[in-house]
Amino acid sequence: MAIGDVAGVSVGQWFQDREAVRVAGLHRPPQAGICKDENGPDAESIVVSGGFPDDEEHDDWIVYTGQGGLNRDTNRQEGDQELQRGNLALKISQEQGLPVRVIRRCPDRSRGGYEYIGLWRVEQAWYAPSNHGPGKVWRFKLVPLEKHVVPQAPASAGQPRRAEVRTSRVIRDTEVARWVKEQYDYTCQVCRTRLQTPGGAYAEGAHIRPLGRPHDGPDEPQNILCLCPNCHVVFDAGGFAIAEDGALVGREGRLWVVPANTPKSEHLRYRMYQYNPKV
Repeated sequence: MAIGDVAGVSVGQWFQDREAVRVAGLHRPPQAGICKDENGPDAESIVVSGGFPDDEEHDDWIVYTGQGGLNRDTNRQEGDQELQRGNLALKISQEQGLPVRVIRRCPDRSRGGYEYIGLWRVEQAWYAPSNHGPGKVWRFKLVPLEKHVVPQAPASAGQPRRAEVRTSRVIRDTEVARWVKEQYDYTCQVCRTRLQTPGGAYAEGAHIRPLGRPHDGPDEPQNILCLCPNCHVVFDAGGFAIAEDGALVGREGRLWVVPANTPKSEHLRYRMYQYNPKV
């Protein structure tokens, strides 16, 4: 099996139990909630079954808790999860924009079973204390793809598999973000790079505390950084964070700040607390 939809299985199709899901080719492990790609480091599929108390399920987004640390007897998160196995696979899927098959346990207990709800993408990944115990957990926000794509089989066994993947990345260019970028003359606050294009200087407005649920960050100047595309991607992926005194955590240097636009400490603390950069 590989990433993408499975031939012969339609979105909304119902399965009696996990064995039926496995036989259909949707999710190989009989118990584990995350299935790592056999042919790569990314994830193939997940089963959302409510096994972790930190999970959140909604019609158009899901917050999925990673593997490890849960005491099944008490349903409390007693240990810290590590960025390995299925957790690492989902993080790589997020970074590479690869789709993940999502199977969800049917909420109707009288019917039971599992439902295939299609291809989703991992929009965000962060590390945070559990709401149900002393351990820390990896959390992954998934949203459905607008279009489902079926991967094509390789031409021969000697060639690598190929899959057409549709990804999207929203760059919010609000009036507030433009104001922030103007304060820095479109120069990156982290690496001090200023990109010049035929259409003029280019930079991106990066929110310290992400917008939208479950983070609910505000679209205000004190929550926006002026970054080059490279630093924006690394920042969003948790490659570094910023201390309240402006020191970069996870890489060398300090954040360049102008008096007119100083980030709020509460947003910097939130980012540091949630994203736990590799240091």
